[in-house]
Amino acid sequence: MFDVFNYSLLTVLLIAVLYPLYFVIISSVSNPDLVNAGQLWFYPKETTLEGYRRIFNDDTIWLGYRNTIFYTVLGTAINVVLTLTGGYALSRADLFGRNFFTFLIVFTMFFSGGIIPTYLLVKSLGMVDTIWAMVVPNAVSAFHLIITRTFFQSTIPKELLEAAVVDGCSNTRFFLRIVLPLSLPIVAVITLFSAVGHWNSYFQALIYLNDDALHPLQIVLRNILISSQMSENMVDDLVSSSQQQRVAEVMKYGVIVVASLPVLVLYPFVQKYFVKGVMIGSLKG
Repeated sequence: MFDVFNYSLLTVLLIAVLYPLYFVIISSVSNPDLVNAGQLWFYPKETTLEGYRRIFNDDTIWLGYRNTIFYTVLGTAINVVLTLTGGYALSRADLFGRNFFTFLIVFTMFFSGGIIPTYLLVKSLGMVDTIWAMVVPNAVSAFHLIITRTFFQSTIPKELLEAAVVDGCSNTRFFLRIVLPLSLPIVAVITLFSAVGHWNSYFQALIYLNDDALHPLQIVLRNILISSQMSENMVDDLVSSSQQQRVAEVMKYGVIVVASLPVLVLYPFVQKYFVKGVMIGSLKG
């Protein structure tokens, strides 16, 4: 009975999570009039690809894709380098003031300066309306730094460092040649966490970026979903406002699918690394 209850409950939760996504997908290829009338439930009706055709013919979507990929690659590279080096330094027992530095990092997880002071800082550094506003303010995550430090403390024995020092190995060489090859799981975890965070990020772009040419895909998606701001290329052949509103509805669902597709495709293959990241953070150290 216990197994029956668990499977039944998990099945209900699975349906509750998957159905909204399924509904978005079938709505993106169905007649928008039927979607608005609430006649769409389990399968697409009067299938049409008009929304996707208009989306992929628009340069704004492709520009947003390009910007998002660039921010994700650059931001993830910065995150991984700084997090691994910082986490390794904090894991070393011979680091002077290690506990004090750890306290300062953990303190930021509970208290922050707020949006306005952060914006003033970014502005004073001349990063407003530049690509650096998307990657520098969140270059290091305190949570990622803590789980990285915990991994190094529990995985890399101090005897290994002592043996390397006896053989004349420097700290830098020990980190690059010994620590990193033994730490591929945490490298994968930090890379995936950072990449997903950058891909879904839109709040920083909303605050710091005024130039439309720098907007990531998530801002383009937000403008279409919330503000109904569509480029002229999307609706230039539609005369009446009713026609534009009709097409806008089906395009909204299509844009959600287009923006979410890369993560949806990759997630089943990297799910185990997300679970491993949670387990690493749960270890005491």
